[in-house]
Amino acid sequence: MTETQNPSGRLAVVFGGGGFLGRHVVRSLAKRGWRVRVACRRPDLTGHLQPLGRVGQIHAVQANVRFPDSVKAALRGADAAVNLVGVLTESGRQRFDAVHAFGARIVAREAKAAGAQALVHVSAIGADPDSPSLYARTKAAGEAAAREEFPEAVVMRPSVVFGPEDDFFNRFAAMARVSPALPLIGGGGARFQPVYVGDVAEAVAIALDDPATAGRTYELGGPDVATFRQLMQFICDQTGRKRLLAPVPFPAARAIALFIETARVASLGLMPAMFLITRDQVKLLENDNVVSQEAIAEGRTLTAFGIKPDSYEAIAPGYLYRYRKSGQFGRPNPPHASSGA
Repeated sequence: MTETQNPSGRLAVVFGGGGFLGRHVVRSLAKRGWRVRVACRRPDLTGHLQPLGRVGQIHAVQANVRFPDSVKAALRGADAAVNLVGVLTESGRQRFDAVHAFGARIVAREAKAAGAQALVHVSAIGADPDSPSLYARTKAAGEAAAREEFPEAVVMRPSVVFGPEDDFFNRFAAMARVSPALPLIGGGGARFQPVYVGDVAEAVAIALDDPATAGRTYELGGPDVATFRQLMQFICDQTGRKRLLAPVPFPAARAIALFIETARVASLGLMPAMFLITRDQVKLLENDNVVSQEAIAEGRTLTAFGIKPDSYEAIAPGYLYRYRKSGQFGRPNPPHASSGA
């Protein structure tokens, strides 16, 4: 849909719109003619969103999903809402329960009360009420809460989302720049299906305009499935760094994570983010993070939106070059990294 095909100036409120996925969702909605209200904790840090639309098309307001009154105010006059709010690690008052479950319920409840006609709730592949991971359990609780309050809500479950500002390829590429080894938790056998951030954003924007998606759950993955070991190897190849790929058994990984969590508290949060791993994240790595066969059989993937997913092998090299010793013009494909015993 082009801008002229949406002359009504409908308003979409995007919670978490200032983040990595958020900026792409905002751009996709603006291109489709929506007025976009970005609801986030720090609207003063969202100036980078203004050039993504026409003058006055995008603006930011202060809102925190832990505070219902702020959510209610942000949704005033909304025709649709998108909830992208989530955290990978708990910090301060940003707890999994508060953000993923309580926050999801508040957004859905207030969106329904405001008269919004559509809601897209972005969760994650692996959301499971019976998971050993608190992250995964609260993601599942958030999905259930959103559906209780807004039965027509569309749930999106992406695998690892990649793009120029991602926290996956960039994180491990930065680690490879300073560390002689990259850890392979559980041996690196967990499978992932990296999905391009632009594809996820486009699916979100399409879903707001398509009544046929109401009440459905979609699993979003890219065209390629790769193990954690293969992804670490890819990063080493693209950054021109020969690093030891060191398998770390799950029991040892949990012990290391406990030490790192303790050190993070002792350092008052000053530990470099690239080295941060929690016991909960170790639990997540015990399972694959790929689109299920049920979702494929039922057409609940990116193909349902007419999107041909982009491969990480085609896009990631375009931003991983900055981690090479010689920058953009450094050698992109050195000999493979070493593998640990």
